[in-house]
Amino acid sequence: MGRRPILTAAAAALLLTGCHHGDTSTARASAAPLMAKVPLSGPGFPPDAPTARAELKGLTVQWGRNWQTYRREEFGRYWSDDTDAVGGRNGCDTRDDVLRRDLSDLREGDRNPCVVVSGVLHDPYTGKELPYSYRRASQIETDHVVALGAAWRAGAYAWTPARRLEYANDLDVLLAVDKQANQDKGSSTADKWRPPRRAYWCEYARRYTGIKARYTLSVTPPEKTALEEMLGTCPQ
Repeated sequence: MGRRPILTAAAAALLLTGCHHGDTSTARASAAPLMAKVPLSGPGFPPDAPTARAELKGLTVQWGRNWQTYRREEFGRYWSDDTDAVGGRNGCDTRDDVLRRDLSDLREGDRNPCVVVSGVLHDPYTGKELPYSYRRASQIETDHVVALGAAWRAGAYAWTPARRLEYANDLDVLLAVDKQANQDKGSSTADKWRPPRRAYWCEYARRYTGIKARYTLSVTPPEKTALEEMLGTCPQ
């Protein structure tokens, strides 16, 4: 999960013309050529239902481990563009990449094309239409579909810090979603939380399974059953 802090007017103005973490506006403006070259989703992702079913069968089934050692900081303290993850090294903040990909009626910054000024999210989890503006607090948060804590228990505890940072910033792992739904989900696995909007169960399970397969993460027995059930809602 990720949460968006409320911005002051001064900070918002900086985002429009400058960048995050102190980069210059000139450096951010130079992101435009990279933005055009770097896709915001991986090839073939999310997998289709037959592929997801096959991937699910290939996952290791075991109970989660080392849950007591999890700390959010193990996946990096901030969003990072400096990874080999999907969307990485395009000059833009990870969260801005998610907003640019997931929002419609998009308006980007004039001098800083990375920054999303406004847009509308058609929330996949609830079906709500949520407006977004950099000027106001938003009901939109950035969700890790397989939550960081869940990934930790499923094998990420054994990864290098660089691999965990990559996971935390992989655009295929992330979705812009309704804030309350994201907070209700927390670090729950698929057997403990499903999107309230049943029509999204198929894609949710496809995304969730594709993430588990890409990162060779295990599933618990109840988690596997829940994913099978949600994949069962996909059109035949």
